[in-house]
Amino acid sequence: MGQSHSKGNASSGDPLQSYPSFSKSDTKESLRSFRGSIRSKIRSTDSPRGSTTALSQTESQGDKSDAGSVKSANSRPGSVAGLSSPGSENVSRTGTPEPPPSPSLSSSLKRGHKDVNAMQQSGEVDHVSEGPPSGGPPAGTALKAGESILIKRENQLNPILDFILNAPLETSGSPGMGMGALKSIDLDDMISRLLDAGYSTKVTKTVCLKNAEITAICSAARELFLSQPALLELSAPVKIVGDVHGQYTDLIRLFEMCGFPPASNYLFLGDYVDRGKQSLETILLLMCYKLKYPENFFLLRGNHECANVTRVYGFYDECKRRCNIKIWKGFIDTFNCLPIAAIVAGKIFCVHGGLSPSLSHMDDIRGIARPTDVPDYGLLNDLLWSDPADMEEDWEPNERGVSYCFGKKVIMNFLQRHDFDLVCRAHMVVEDGYEFYQDRILVTVFSAPNYCGEFDNWGAIMSVSGELLCSFELLKPLDSTALKNHIKKGRNKRNSMLSSPMSRVSARGAKPNPSIWFDSHRNAPDSIPRAGGSHLRPEMQRKVGLGSLFVDNSQPAPSL
Repeated sequence: MGQSHSKGNASSGDPLQSYPSFSKSDTKESLRSFRGSIRSKIRSTDSPRGSTTALSQTESQGDKSDAGSVKSANSRPGSVAGLSSPGSENVSRTGTPEPPPSPSLSSSLKRGHKDVNAMQQSGEVDHVSEGPPSGGPPAGTALKAGESILIKRENQLNPILDFILNAPLETSGSPGMGMGALKSIDLDDMISRLLDAGYSTKVTKTVCLKNAEITAICSAARELFLSQPALLELSAPVKIVGDVHGQYTDLIRLFEMCGFPPASNYLFLGDYVDRGKQSLETILLLMCYKLKYPENFFLLRGNHECANVTRVYGFYDECKRRCNIKIWKGFIDTFNCLPIAAIVAGKIFCVHGGLSPSLSHMDDIRGIARPTDVPDYGLLNDLLWSDPADMEEDWEPNERGVSYCFGKKVIMNFLQRHDFDLVCRAHMVVEDGYEFYQDRILVTVFSAPNYCGEFDNWGAIMSVSGELLCSFELLKPLDSTALKNHIKKGRNKRNSMLSSPMSRVSARGAKPNPSIWFDSHRNAPDSIPRAGGSHLRPEMQRKVGLGSLFVDNSQPAPSL
């Protein structure tokens, strides 16, 4: 289906040498993931190739585009007749690929924030995080998970490259340590240390976990990701989270508002690293929660979970500075095993980027063999990179220089063909943290508030209750001072909880009480829409999706 897989000599002593990230020249010979364009964007001091080429002038001028690396102009999708290569327009006269513009910045950023109070009154927005944290983390990390939300099917398509099955997973130069070996390591202690680091409000020179522990987490996570399908099928309730981008303190705020695992089930849509100052803590905490609660906590792959993109946008530099390059390699090989998309309650299709002209059946996604790097074009590339757009054509080359933009007709046909009601994706900064596309058949969720410290955008989490009632929870953008004050209050509350008698009960493995948030949705007013046409009132079944009873975005709303 257009996706490429990492190639190598399966008979070699180290099975992971076939990963591009484990070549002795740090992915120098990889033919995938925008190789040609990346060469001109690696700093001479940071590039493992020792390149002397400086970053482009656009980046030196403070470009904050989330477009990632530029696609090679020689890559031709070929999936859609009449379309030129998406990257062909971004090549200068000298033949050097130029950085694409920033279509990841929604037009809503220019309109100002909507009236959050009005959105709360309508039921579209459930919670807003702007005061002290309403609830700290669990008093103990040994809480048991609730009922699994992973739907398992017999004989489910899940191709894994052969050499993975024939040899233990391990990182270069380190002994293999899979899930079984990780059981001897205290995951609860790792989570506690990572939370302590988050509440300290300081970015330390090193990470609070040892390199051996990080290696063990990556190895176990690879094994777990490969044991679950590339296309996850999940039941509700679940909270759907968009881009996080290394904003670790905001991730802590998110858990404070929505509930620390296992109080809530989670589906993250990718882009955990790059941009932010604490990508390592961010991805480590998320992978620890995944290992701790494997059937209640899920991570999809984003376009930044890729070797060449992380080498340009910060994660490689952070790993090199705070750990070493081998640690970065371990993460890259874990990223190559991440699932690609998810279906929630049979009605909501979740993916990081968008749709693809190469996608005709869900088995096309299930058939993506892992581990795999991100190819230059094709199905996997599109799922991670494509964007919706207001346009008459079905497909057009994406201004990012990678993949395509798709129109309303494409979305409507996709929903009808697969009996879905909504496409939920991330990949784009939006003013209010979430933004619907025409008739609310698609929603963009972005969960990093005050992105890069510049955009003053809200962060949002989309919550789907057990009864398929859908609403949003918002993280207010805070400046650095307000963020530190917020975390300080959260730290004090957490310390008081840890010292309370209840913490000793939790530490013995007591099952947590159901989330109050979900209880409130069980008694929610009829004005909150449900996912799935069969659950909507008769007059609402004429429209596809979740948008019929949300606030009317076409009406102007006062700015906050």
